[in-house]
Amino acid sequence: MERTLRNVLVVSLGFLLLFTAYGGLQSLQSSLYSEEGLGVTVLSTLYGAVLLSSMLLPPLLIRTLGCKWTIVASMSCYVAFSLGNFYASWYTLIPTSILLGLGAAPLWSAQGTYLTLMGNVQAEEAGRVARDVVNRYFGIFFLIFQSSGVWGNLISSLVFGQLPTHEPIPEQQLLSCGARDCLMAKAPTNSTQRVPQKLIYTLLGIYTGSGVLAVLLVALFLEPVRDVPQKSEAEDRSPSFRSTLLSTFKLFGDKRLRFLILLPMYSGFEQAFLAGDYTRGRRGVTGYVPELLVLCWVFLDRRIIEFTVQDLNCQADAVWQTQNNVLYGVLFEKDKEAAFANYRLGEALGFVVAFGYSAFLCVSVKLYILLGVLCLTMAAYGIVEYQESQDLGRPPAGGATRPAEEGETQTKM
Repeated sequence: MERTLRNVLVVSLGFLLLFTAYGGLQSLQSSLYSEEGLGVTVLSTLYGAVLLSSMLLPPLLIRTLGCKWTIVASMSCYVAFSLGNFYASWYTLIPTSILLGLGAAPLWSAQGTYLTLMGNVQAEEAGRVARDVVNRYFGIFFLIFQSSGVWGNLISSLVFGQLPTHEPIPEQQLLSCGARDCLMAKAPTNSTQRVPQKLIYTLLGIYTGSGVLAVLLVALFLEPVRDVPQKSEAEDRSPSFRSTLLSTFKLFGDKRLRFLILLPMYSGFEQAFLAGDYTRGRRGVTGYVPELLVLCWVFLDRRIIEFTVQDLNCQADAVWQTQNNVLYGVLFEKDKEAAFANYRLGEALGFVVAFGYSAFLCVSVKLYILLGVLCLTMAAYGIVEYQESQDLGRPPAGGATRPAEEGETQTKM
């Protein structure tokens, strides 16, 4: 097995183990800790910390620790959050959620940077176009990573499945589901019994063990990024602390990023909607059309072809996540750390805004917002794609058109 592919698999399996734990915990926060709104406050605090972290930490940590040890340190923040759930209170969950939020942006920025570097190295060794290899590696990563939601929810289902079956949901309550769901409406709720603490500890033990395994896997088997051929010595001189700290903001000087920031923002809006509204009482480019179909179908009636809607959304998300990360890695190859930090900044902003209005708006209004943001995102992406195609096809000074050189194809979409 090629060395770069082995590293990609190590990263992918590490994230699978980590987010099997975190994804399951995240989906249970508002259910397990509903007293005084603790669960919702934890999630809001978490993504507020992600927003702050995205602006400052990723380039600094990656250039100081390297991609590998940034991933290891950030994963440890997730494990700390799992441990905080063993003694759930305002004094344990709020600090550990802040710690997790601060580690989330460096984690994802380091992951995106590492996979992009691995793809570039393999492309150079094999004489292939870099973006094709990077695309393949991100596809492998998300193929493995996205199954974490399946395993995390399966584990919680098996553990909590030992509880007696809940009584059926009244038909009157079903009338206020889907787009008609307004948190302000007073619909009867079905009674639920509190989960025994023993089962909660069992679940947390499994999740914590999964997170610890993720940290050990990456720490022991992932090759440090310094083993990968890098820039020349003259180019590799360490930038100043201030320059590194502000590199995330400096990249906004690139007009392409100002357009593309809507991509991760919509991703945050969409994921917040799925976590907070679509599952209430239930569970790139070609991704746009399925996304539109999903939103329209949910708007009409959530009970119509529900599994088809879920399947379409999964297909859209698979394309969306893979292509978005490849796009940022290829277009901003010289500033990968800052580019992926901006990606997480936009996504966190989408989460924060969506969670902020979640308690005040009906689902129908949220769907209108999602549709509007998605349309703006499609338009913004189209503008960037058009500009890039124009740059690639621009004729030289002599006036004759020419095919792009190999180096250009590696840095343009």
